[in-house]
Amino acid sequence: MADRSLRGIRLGAQSLQSEEGVVFHERAQHIYTCTSCGRDTTLTFAADAEVPPAWECRTCGAEALLRVGDGTATVDHSGDKTPRSHWDMLLERRTLPELEELLEERLAYIRARRGAGENVTADKLSA
Repeated sequence: MADRSLRGIRLGAQSLQSEEGVVFHERAQHIYTCTSCGRDTTLTFAADAEVPPAWECRTCGAEALLRVGDGTATVDHSGDKTPRSHWDMLLERRTLPELEELLEERLAYIRARRGAGENVTADKLSA
């Protein structure tokens, strides 16, 4: 009976596939130097891949530039969009006088509501 039992292996311990007939893709290593902390990071890419000129530093999160020879690659940031705040987007839709008018209307509404609420509670207390 022991001869017919199934034997198992631990999960993840060994691969059941062999590397026979597998051709690995050529690789190239590139070095990135951080502009903030100065650390070098070596990254491996496929040999025919387009290598980005900038990468995020693993240590401090700043921009690391690709090292080309003795110098580093240059990155053109002129096309980058600057983040717009809520105020910037609001000013695209309204002018300052319109915003002041809306503010005054809203404040008057809130003051009227508050005043009505105070009168109701004063009436209840006196009864």
